Amino acid sequence: MFDKSTWIKLPRNVVVGHGVIEELGQAVAELHLHGDPLVVTSPTPNELAGDRLRAQLDDPTTVTIESASFDSIERVVEVARDVDAGYLIALGGGKPIDIAKMAADEIDRGFVSVPTAASHDGIVSGRSSIPEGDSRHSIAADPPLAVVADTEVIARAPWELTTAGCADIISNYTAVQDWRLAHRLKNVEYSEYAAALSEMTAEMLVDNAASIRPNLEESAWIVVKALVSSGVAMSIAGSSRPASGAEHLFSHQLDRIAPNKALHGHQVGVGSILTEYLHSGDGGRWRAIRQALDSIDAPTTADELGVSDDEVLEALTTAHEIRDRYTILGNGVDLDAAVETATVTGVIDRE
Repeated sequence: MFDKSTWIKLPRNVVVGHGVIEELGQAVAELHLHGDPLVVTSPTPNELAGDRLRAQLDDPTTVTIESASFDSIERVVEVARDVDAGYLIALGGGKPIDIAKMAADEIDRGFVSVPTAASHDGIVSGRSSIPEGDSRHSIAADPPLAVVADTEVIARAPWELTTAGCADIISNYTAVQDWRLAHRLKNVEYSEYAAALSEMTAEMLVDNAASIRPNLEESAWIVVKALVSSGVAMSIAGSSRPASGAEHLFSHQLDRIAPNKALHGHQVGVGSILTEYLHSGDGGRWRAIRQALDSIDAPTTADELGVSDDEVLEALTTAHEIRDRYTILGNGVDLDAAVETATVTGVIDRE
């Protein structure tokens, strides 16, 4: 008898396009939420679009956070309880969205995601990444009730944030390979549909890499669509597996070894070059991944990340220790194999 059941939580409304921040009020109204909103933002997004957003809401309260941290989550939770917020609206890049997502989960309220930068797939997914000390915690929460992504606003974000979002999506290639490997060797639960959607999303970025350029709204449109698809794949899977494998473990370890040197998306992009080589050797797709990253001005080397060769090697040989998630790293990559992988792929230069 087949008695398996799955709950899939997805955003009810996803609004993407030119000037759609002016449609926020309508998108929220269609959710039939009760109570007053709490806007969670950071200084630059607040200056950029805060007034346009608040003008569409009834009696909003705003809390501005400076950093993504557990202290910031508690501050937002405290304000939300003080004003008895009915729901939260996150306006900004990764920091406000991750903070609002976690705070909303803690107080059992819904939240709406209004990204001003396409820096990672957290704009629509049910996961938050919160730094603490020299490490970073990936934490599950509910995805947003709605996403309102104004491509006009996002196209004006710093170019490096967009390239980080692209690199994050391109790394889905290796994440899915790790997921399949874990399914075969460890019987990890696997979804063909979620995996196919995630891979298609990565291919969308690789195929369009040459047309993704600074200050082009069409580029913002491509990237946002890809980020939304990646987030949906994770919701279908009920885990981050479709978008997080060994390349993310590599990035998390770099955060510990060389904190604040590079953006998350850029680190997982380089991690994807390395782990694709481990999966498939010299005949694999690592060159296509590297070429796509290079085409959009994303880092492909240790030097471009701002870290040393030794730091890359340390991260690659110890990344398996980060969490209990089976990947191509297995029980660890020895130093000689790491040197060969990083040298052949051009991530480090040992000439």
